[in-house]
Amino acid sequence: MRILMVRMLGLGAIFMGAIVAVQTVEGQTFNTIYSFTGGADGGAPFANLLLDQGILYGTTSGGGAHTAGTVFQVDPTTHVETVLHSFAGGPADGAAPFAGLIRDAAGDLCGTTSGGGAHFFGTAFKLSGGVLTLLHSFLGPPNEGSGPAGSLALDDAGNFYGTTYTGGNTTGWGTVFEITAGGVYTTGQSFSPDGALPRAGLVRYNGNLYGTTYGGGAHSYGGTIYEVANSTALYTFSGGADGSQPMDSLISDGQGNLYGSASGGGNGNYGSGHGVIFKFDLTTGQETVLYTFTGPDGSTPDGSLVRDLSGNLYGTTSVGGASGHGTVFELSTASQLTTLHSFTGGADGSSPVAGLIADAQGNLWGVTSRGGSGGYGTVFEITFGAR
Repeated sequence: MRILMVRMLGLGAIFMGAIVAVQTVEGQTFNTIYSFTGGADGGAPFANLLLDQGILYGTTSGGGAHTAGTVFQVDPTTHVETVLHSFAGGPADGAAPFAGLIRDAAGDLCGTTSGGGAHFFGTAFKLSGGVLTLLHSFLGPPNEGSGPAGSLALDDAGNFYGTTYTGGNTTGWGTVFEITAGGVYTTGQSFSPDGALPRAGLVRYNGNLYGTTYGGGAHSYGGTIYEVANSTALYTFSGGADGSQPMDSLISDGQGNLYGSASGGGNGNYGSGHGVIFKFDLTTGQETVLYTFTGPDGSTPDGSLVRDLSGNLYGTTSVGGASGHGTVFELSTASQLTTLHSFTGGADGSSPVAGLIADAQGNLWGVTSRGGSGGYGTVFEITFGAR
């Protein structure tokens, strides 16, 4: 029996997941700590988790009390899931969140939804004490963006920055936006020719904001790396060996290098390739492919990466691997890839579209968008022994 108890408290519904899919390989343990049912507990999580004081927070794109998605938390120790908010759609609420959460200076959970809101083009929101407040309802083209799918970024002054996947000017290829700490919304750049369809959120480095677009640039379908407020793309993917169509946010090593994944290209053009892991040098403008996937080792890395203090990278592929249901991998500084887990499509889940998060000990957490004993995705962890 998967759901052991359901009760209603002030924060919402609480669910207990059975402990399933435990696997130990070379000193590591893989454990599915929660399986979504697609009902009141939510279903189909597509976004990175947030780890805060030992509790995991995330969003599901579907399920919940109104089938419009949820904000949830999971206790990794007890395997209890708590629904903090069930989205109800517009005009006073959001719908279908595809982005992860951040905490603002007040400790509130903040994020975006791809739909809902006053104009049904998506929202930016904060959740405080179980009460959801819309920071902005997107107006849609031609003046504003629509369908935000990336996580928000926050600066030291409390201003939010993000992207919309579509909308903006007459081309409709997406936007960058700012919401000030005082609640003032501004649309920044509208994309094309510097890229199109920014699925990813933004990363801050040295006072600047950087991101990726899924398409656009000099090669139309390859996608780009861009700097906010710079009308020319920093790099355009060719769709060949250098990769194509990056889906998620970049990460910074703090030394002028950005790291990311491209979901296509590599050993084939555009969609025929299995994707790559890359490094981009902000000083030289050079992209270096660190690893090219072939299929059995994973395919279609859609999520963002995690980098440890030694420079090793960790991530997921949404398909491929031993059973074709995706993988969790480690890429060493010598570009040697180790598959930490190949999903079977059963109790352990399938299709990990989101990236990973890590704690100070190097343990990893993530979600799958499908599979699990409930059929609507999982929350999983990989813990390590002495390394």
